[in-house]
Amino acid sequence: MHDFMALFGAQSWEQWTNYFKSFTLDDIQSLLDQYSALGPLPGILLPLLEAFLPFLPLVVFVVANSNAYGIWFGFLFSWIGVSVGSILVFWIARKIGIKYGERIRKRLPRMERFFSWIERKGFSPIFILSCFPFAPSVIINVSSGLSKIPFHTFVTATILGKAVMIFILSFLGHDIRALIEHPWRLIVAATILFLLWLVGKRLEKRYLK
Repeated sequence: MHDFMALFGAQSWEQWTNYFKSFTLDDIQSLLDQYSALGPLPGILLPLLEAFLPFLPLVVFVVANSNAYGIWFGFLFSWIGVSVGSILVFWIARKIGIKYGERIRKRLPRMERFFSWIERKGFSPIFILSCFPFAPSVIINVSSGLSKIPFHTFVTATILGKAVMIFILSFLGHDIRALIEHPWRLIVAATILFLLWLVGKRLEKRYLK
């Protein structure tokens, strides 16, 4: 655990830079082994936090989980974390919406079309957007919470959509060594991620227009 703690104990940007410059594949694997030795909690908590802090790199967390715990347990922990985080954000928005929902919606007239769409076609847009890793999940979760969509519809669509998204990321990134040692695999993975980003942006324009 010494190297793992040393990483988080680094105080300056130079120390961080020097630390990562000296990284080898064996160092990465050792760090992942130490990460998995902490149990499933970090594998669940990090993706969960991304639902509240969307600037955090969800793709990195999912890939790290699939390498640290194996593709199936990594997928499971990431799926639980992402799903629970989304549901919590929805629940908080729904609680706020009970008191201030109408007032908030009146202040966001440009979002009214999306609110109406979610309420009429709730399952489909939530499921489809949840399948893509670069869709603005925090906007979807909060907007769904402020809408009148039933809780069980949101939960079902989110859990199923996130399962698709997490599995794709876990499958693409579950073997870092192979990705680095065989550059064509990295190119294929990067191409697929780019296509997912592109499709996600098109869907975002359609549903969040």
